[in-house]
Amino acid sequence: MAKQQTGTLSSKNWLGRASAGLILGFGIAIGLSALFAHFGPGGFNGESTKMQMTMWMTSPIWVTVLCCCFLFQTGLRAWLWLGATNIFIFAAYFGGRALVT
Repeated sequence: MAKQQTGTLSSKNWLGRASAGLILGFGIAIGLSALFAHFGPGGFNGESTKMQMTMWMTSPIWVTVLCCCFLFQTGLRAWLWLGATNIFIFAAYFGGRALVT
């Protein structure tokens, strides 16, 4: 029986990684969409094309994060890194809104 190396990826703890991707990935997708909506070109003035772009970019971002969450070695690392990314994105969003308005 071969020993598993400590730095390799495995299929163990997939539930922790998948739940981090589902829950925190959704937060990342919403946060990046909000950043684009408020600070992207054209501002956020209710223009329909920008609203459509903001709405439709959420799903590909969420799916990308969900797919990439399995590259973490453990579920705990996925939760910590994706949680820190959420904090950074929403801090940038709320901090930017406070500075702009």
